[in-house]
Amino acid sequence: MSKITRLFGGLTVALALGLSAGAQAQDKVLKIGVLGVMSGPAASWGLVNKYCAEARAQQINEQGGWDIGGDKYQIEIVSVDDRNDPKVSVSGAERLIYQEGIKYIIGPNVDTTAAAIKPVAEKGGAMYIPYAFSKELYTPPASNAILGMIASYQAGPVIYKYLMENNGVKSISFIARNESDPLNQRAEGLAAAEALGLQVLSSEDTYEAGTTDFFPVMSRIVQQNPDLIVLSGVAPSDAPLLIRTARELGYAGLISTETAQDAKILDEVAGEAANGFISVGGASTPAIRSETMEVFIEKYKEVAGEWNDEAGTKVYALEMILNTLSKAGPAALDDVEAFKAQLADFSMPNPFLQGDKQISYVGSGFFGQRRQIGVPMVVNEFRDGEFHTMFVGQVDP
Repeated sequence: MSKITRLFGGLTVALALGLSAGAQAQDKVLKIGVLGVMSGPAASWGLVNKYCAEARAQQINEQGGWDIGGDKYQIEIVSVDDRNDPKVSVSGAERLIYQEGIKYIIGPNVDTTAAAIKPVAEKGGAMYIPYAFSKELYTPPASNAILGMIASYQAGPVIYKYLMENNGVKSISFIARNESDPLNQRAEGLAAAEALGLQVLSSEDTYEAGTTDFFPVMSRIVQQNPDLIVLSGVAPSDAPLLIRTARELGYAGLISTETAQDAKILDEVAGEAANGFISVGGASTPAIRSETMEVFIEKYKEVAGEWNDEAGTKVYALEMILNTLSKAGPAALDDVEAFKAQLADFSMPNPFLQGDKQISYVGSGFFGQRRQIGVPMVVNEFRDGEFHTMFVGQVDP
């Protein structure tokens, strides 16, 4: 679900402490592992996490490293593609935790892979920051996972209500890929729509992974002519095909998703047909981003070749890990309980937003504990090859 983008959804960044052979004290290294989906239809979700980690690590290293307890640490990135496969994700987590000695992990990107590594992380005493929305990952007795983005069940009601009030939306239909993560997001969206009083015209239509001809499934939905079609948990490579199909079938209503999307793919595959498409964007719309974010964007472009809107959300994971470690002190490098002890009260100036804004861990209202990074909720509309901000919100503590 790097999903709402989906902020909020499979990539894992892992953090380990190590010393280079023959290195002096000032040359200590924090090894950052990246585990997530970097191939296939959802590759964009994982690659953005990888590029964010690499770009931010380069910035930190160029500035002399990261200070924890008076010692400077260089950041080293280790990447593993889990191919969106739970078994591969488990083996990747085991490698990062047991072979690399990693204690802090960002990812994975979807519910199935995040759930698969949960026992590995808990047994190995590691924290992880998934981009997956299953509440069981973040609700007691679970305590080792921190949601890295806005969840679909947080963004969905906000988007639906906005469209009801501003666009007169009264009816809604859902379509989802036949996998647990999109189906879970559909169920959450359906519940939110019903709670808001929307007329649900259909909620059972699905398609299989690898589908390229969406005319059969989309025809049924378009015939019902809902005011809004929701593409639940849609992968970046599937979204433009679904959108283009709906438009070619004559649908003129609104289309939205709570997962993060790729403007380049939308433009190349759907073109003008994607105009008006609504999605959860990266937490760094031009109207709110700071000079620090502008500098990061240039570094990200050096690493990835081009900017991806979702990176505005995923840059926060490493930043929050490192700042929380600095507050917790060196003990947290080996003992995640020292890290957890900081979560309830942790707050710091948000380096990526304009003005005197703070960022903290949130999510108590959803999970019963603060197990979510409080990134801004940015909702975008795609138009003429670019994302344009519709509105900015946030999750309550």
